[in-house]
Amino acid sequence: MNWRDIQVNEDETDFLLDGKQIFETEFLKVLKFHEPGLAPVADLTGWYHIDYNGSPIYSKRYERAFGFYYNRAAVVENGSWFHVDPYGNRVYSQHFKWTGNYQQNVCVVRNDKNEYCHIDLNGNPVYEARYQYAGDYYDNICCVKTQLGWKHIRKDGSDLNGKILNDLGVFHKGYATAKDNRGGII
Repeated sequence: MNWRDIQVNEDETDFLLDGKQIFETEFLKVLKFHEPGLAPVADLTGWYHIDYNGSPIYSKRYERAFGFYYNRAAVVENGSWFHVDPYGNRVYSQHFKWTGNYQQNVCVVRNDKNEYCHIDLNGNPVYEARYQYAGDYYDNICCVKTQLGWKHIRKDGSDLNGKILNDLGVFHKGYATAKDNRGGII
């Protein structure tokens, strides 16, 4: 069986292959399989990850678990967010108020002060600045919100072009939507 062919059923409580249920386990909620062939599931014991045979990959249970990206999956324990590896081991000792998914080997996180930044695969901050909001990186550039407005930064945290705008979109094919003080899209 190829895990990439496994689908989530319509009510998100089970997995299907060729339209047929493949596991006998009763789940309360499931999310789709991600590389390396693992999926987050919830039952009466909590959230955890299973392999493509339906077997749990670890015994620990969480308040919430999410899919794997760059061999890291976000989990929630006692209200704290962090990442585990495909064996269920905690990747770093820090905890966060919220974490995103890893994109381009970095992940956006929110700390206890509601400040956003990006961490590397080992949980270390990629740069010193903290923002009111930070998005995912696309093509090594992301949008962040400062006290003055929105700007783009590079993966190392450096400012892309020195412009602060009222609204800002991600770059796509070399262009990003932006709103200036006149209210127009530039």
